[in-house]
Amino acid sequence: MALIKSISGIRGTIGGKPGETLSPLDVVKFTAAYGTLLLEQTPNNRKVVIGRDGRISGELVRNLVVSTLNALGLDVVDLGLSTTPTVEMAVVWEKAAGGIILTASHNPKEWNALKLLNHEGEFISAEAGAKVLEMADKEAFTFVGVDKLGSYRMDDTYMQRHIDAIVNYELVDVKAIHKKNFRVVVDGINSTGAVFVPALLKALGVEDIIVLNETVNGKFAHNPEPLPENLSQLSGEVNKHKADLGIVVDPDVDRLCFVSEDGSMFGEEYTLVAIADYVLGKRPGNTVSNMSSTKALKEITQKHGGQYFPSAVGEVNVVKKMKEVGAVIGGEGNGGIIVPDLHYGRDALIGIGLFLSHLAHHKKSIRNLRTLYPDYFISKNKIELAPNVDTTALFHKIGNKYKNNPVNTEDGLKIEFENDWVHLRPSNTEPIIRIYAESDFETKANNIAQRLMQDIREAMSGDAFPN
Repeated sequence: MALIKSISGIRGTIGGKPGETLSPLDVVKFTAAYGTLLLEQTPNNRKVVIGRDGRISGELVRNLVVSTLNALGLDVVDLGLSTTPTVEMAVVWEKAAGGIILTASHNPKEWNALKLLNHEGEFISAEAGAKVLEMADKEAFTFVGVDKLGSYRMDDTYMQRHIDAIVNYELVDVKAIHKKNFRVVVDGINSTGAVFVPALLKALGVEDIIVLNETVNGKFAHNPEPLPENLSQLSGEVNKHKADLGIVVDPDVDRLCFVSEDGSMFGEEYTLVAIADYVLGKRPGNTVSNMSSTKALKEITQKHGGQYFPSAVGEVNVVKKMKEVGAVIGGEGNGGIIVPDLHYGRDALIGIGLFLSHLAHHKKSIRNLRTLYPDYFISKNKIELAPNVDTTALFHKIGNKYKNNPVNTEDGLKIEFENDWVHLRPSNTEPIIRIYAESDFETKANNIAQRLMQDIREAMSGDAFPN
């Protein structure tokens, strides 16, 4: 069992000892620290928005969070069963001081988490996150007296408000989607996507919808991360029903992947590529993705006359870079789509609206659409670190070995070769280095990754990099 405390939020497994898992005591402590930070930052705004995915522990954690915030004197607006992007938008619509999303995203059912938002409905900064961790560690919070307790309000209208915003978004072509009469299979993975995705599809004019794993009970029918190895059921049902496509999201609906009409994977890396192609065709501009994402986005961006910018891994870093360069579209290669003039957050729902618009305009199958984009392969690996390894010095030594190649040290070490790249980055939560390599062939990508893993082992040998 585990408790992972990071600047991006608190996540852990349910059940076990306080301090080692996401126990009730830990939920209260970190919620109190976050609420206290909000009171310091915006003393005249006491409103906090919360929402949760469909996890088994959702109500338990929700009750603890609400009571803790009320005990600080904060007023809670509870969206109930919701999605990460819906809560992000609701924070802005409610003019709240912040928000908490109760979801462990793609993690299995034993996990839950507190995702923390600022008043703009975006994930809090690294500095704010570090302060929350410090306040929680020191228990630097004080609860109010009985006459100053905060209020509680339930509001279940935000699903429709979110859907309305997508239907009315300039680049979402509802008429074209409706005209295509798509048959769509949706994997709701026993969470809120089973409610929100079909509701959106109906609003977009899609009438023929088959929903898999539609009971929202948090008992995930398969590993909830939307990777090919977890989507065999969806692939089979797309074939069985002769559907035009399959759609899968993760439990909090901020990651999006598609299955083609023949049951093949469209590819999570290509969700952003295809949507960016559509958006840039209507609205030329710059794009951003994290540097572990496919280079196909860079190629598509340049094809449309724009400029591509890489960011450090993590949604908050992608958003920061998008603001810096005025990107019109961005996201992450894990199926995360960020449309800035809707909101600065990964949003599978706007992704569906834009992708179906693109597919409708393409006038051919989703499999045919996929052939418009290159076939690159990303090899994903990891290597355990020896004790007391200084990764900064380690990466410096490896970078020096490849000094004649383009090198980026913004987030670990990224090395570009003629047509390929490799990205090394230390984990924030485990004593490992993650190694991502991309090439036009799987064997080449694996060989590049293996070569760099050998470089790491050689650099760690002996006592060259002790702290």
